[in-house]
Amino acid sequence: MGTLLSQEKREQLPPWQQGMLDIHHINTGRGNSAFCILPDGTTLLIDAGDMSETHPRTLSARNAKAMPNNSKSPPAWIADYVEQFLPKQLPKQLDYALITHYHDDHFGEIDSLKKRAKGGYLLAGIMEVGTLLPIKKLIDRGFDFPIDLKNAEVQAQKQFADDAFGMITSLKEYWKFIDYAKNTLGLVNESLLVGSSKQISLTKNPKAYTEFSVQNIASNGLVWTGEGAESYPLFMKGEYPGENPLSNCIRIDYGMFSYFTGGDISGIDRLGQTDVNSLESNVAPVIGAVDVATLNHHGNRDSQNTFYFRTVRPRVWVQQNWSSDHPGEEVLRRITSKELYPGERDIFSSVMLQPNKDVIGGRLDEYKSQNGHIVIRVQKGGASYKVLILNDASEKREVLSKHGPYASR
Repeated sequence: MGTLLSQEKREQLPPWQQGMLDIHHINTGRGNSAFCILPDGTTLLIDAGDMSETHPRTLSARNAKAMPNNSKSPPAWIADYVEQFLPKQLPKQLDYALITHYHDDHFGEIDSLKKRAKGGYLLAGIMEVGTLLPIKKLIDRGFDFPIDLKNAEVQAQKQFADDAFGMITSLKEYWKFIDYAKNTLGLVNESLLVGSSKQISLTKNPKAYTEFSVQNIASNGLVWTGEGAESYPLFMKGEYPGENPLSNCIRIDYGMFSYFTGGDISGIDRLGQTDVNSLESNVAPVIGAVDVATLNHHGNRDSQNTFYFRTVRPRVWVQQNWSSDHPGEEVLRRITSKELYPGERDIFSSVMLQPNKDVIGGRLDEYKSQNGHIVIRVQKGGASYKVLILNDASEKREVLSKHGPYASR
């Protein structure tokens, strides 16, 4: 079901056409980013990871290399990627950008190497992407629930004051960017509205694609009930479980095709057991079975619990990773288990590091692809889709392999 292209036969990805849904999982080696071209040409960027080069962790064998090279920053490479595949007839902008949560590998980190924009903010992650490509609507998880991140007393708490990755410092620059872009570029900034299927919508020709929608599933531990716009909370005001469980989660539907991405939510407790109170366990029933899903928390060992896996059971798993913690070997056992779910499934990873190969060994052969940008191309109407792997070591991003077509279900 897969075709590996030799070097002399490599080609460019055919341009997006009206009616297609493209989801590009971009590998910079520095965190998550996915660029979506919706059926009418509306554009959506999900995350803009930018892990600091000042941390020994980032430059260690534990972490992926910067791709395709160090001539540009990760956000500049994201913008470069978007410009390459953005339909030529569309303006160079993003209709929507969605930040799942405020970790460096999802929205960026400020450090001593970052340059200052003319708007007064430092350039990192989504701030730099939004400077290179204007964003019309920027959606995040907000700042005041379950704790008020703009409150000085909250910011002084030990968990933030001792944070080696400087989330609050980065957020302060993010807020400067938002204020500047609002005043000069007309940016709209909103919190994800749990239960809404209208907040992210087609902006160019929605009447032509009535079977397309983006359903907001969860944010800040608020989970959609599956009815109307109703939701229920897993966390109370003042209860901060860390960023990962607060991730924004969405499902994209196009005809028979469905796709889920949930940031860094997880479902395994500290003793290695399925957590029935976790985000994964709570969102699974309202997500239902999908065609394609990204691995929650990059496939880290605390994710993809058995209940979640059996419920969502995608035909295609996409692993957006950057660390030798991804995947956890026990996660790989779960998602490849025919005992938990008998159906077929293909797994694609943006990078696989040598430490994974040394520890996990031959089980990694169960991946259809271990390196490269991962493109999901859904055909007009949503009845079928393909997976195409692009060369992340090349600035031309040639097609390395093709997989499918898969029938949407």
